[in-house]
Amino acid sequence: MATRHPYLVTHTSSPVSRHGVIAVAQITLVEAINLALKHEMERDSGVVVLGQDVGVDGGVFRATLGLSERFGPERVIDTPLAEALIAGMTIGMAVEGLKPIAEIQFSGFAYTVIDQIVNHAGRMRHRTRGRLSCPMVLRTPCGAGIHAPEHHSESPEAMFAHIPGIRVVYPSSPRRAYGLLLAAIRDPDPVVFLEPTRLYRLFREEVADNGEALALDACFTLREGTDVTLVTWGPMVPETLAAADELAEHGVAAEVIDVATLKPLDMDTILASVARTGRCVVVTEAPRTASFASEIAAGLADEGLLTLLAPVQRVTACDVVVPFSRLEDQYIPGKARIVAAAKKALAFA
Repeated sequence: MATRHPYLVTHTSSPVSRHGVIAVAQITLVEAINLALKHEMERDSGVVVLGQDVGVDGGVFRATLGLSERFGPERVIDTPLAEALIAGMTIGMAVEGLKPIAEIQFSGFAYTVIDQIVNHAGRMRHRTRGRLSCPMVLRTPCGAGIHAPEHHSESPEAMFAHIPGIRVVYPSSPRRAYGLLLAAIRDPDPVVFLEPTRLYRLFREEVADNGEALALDACFTLREGTDVTLVTWGPMVPETLAAADELAEHGVAAEVIDVATLKPLDMDTILASVARTGRCVVVTEAPRTASFASEIAAGLADEGLLTLLAPVQRVTACDVVVPFSRLEDQYIPGKARIVAAAKKALAFA
């Protein structure tokens, strides 16, 4: 059984759609995940949920709370503590016509599923020349900032994005978590859905349980600006927006883009923004070397070099293992580093 921590078990009730009525409420990101799961399980009897502690306990972060009571153990399946088994079961279910949603309890334990994702999930459509697809979702909490051990605090988005044949989605707010998870579940191909633990209960947002999916493979422009483009995703969105606020106090209009779907990447939105501002700062919580920030910087060098007025700045974590909680604030890039990178870009004439 999973170890219990006080920060994992606090929760409030989520709104539930009643027949003919759309429920709207101020909810947290983790409640939005739960709401999307409920909606799709009610809409499609082929949707099943599986993973360690997802049933009786409702998941270690309570993302699957109440699903077992509503849909039964046949559709909400508690598995052994065996991530490779969870991934293998999920792929088998998907190939046979179900729409499984697997939860890996923490992203640091997702490395054992890579064999299944690389060699089977990502290749199924290609291997069978389109005869079979693999409509599965692999959910896992990601990121530091909750005072957990290092295996509970990884940011592996670049590793997953490197795998051909899968989508990688990383929401940053309750509304986007709800809409993007609906889209991921409905997608005919495998999706890795990363969930920022630091944002699970950080703030609330009004979410309508209307079943409307948001577009995958598209960036979201959260704030318009003319002087510098700040590009980020997942847990770093609040810090980036805060940096944009501070820059505005100094007369700098920063445009903020939430990538949301890392793979396939909507490079067109980023290129169009940088063509207007001439400067770009890419922000990620992951370590610097071979991070997804490097992929975006390379894309700008390939296709947007002539619009750049300054070198692309990358704000990342250091190339170290996630430290224990006393040093987490030094590990996670903060507002000050983002502002400093923007000012460095602006210093170029």
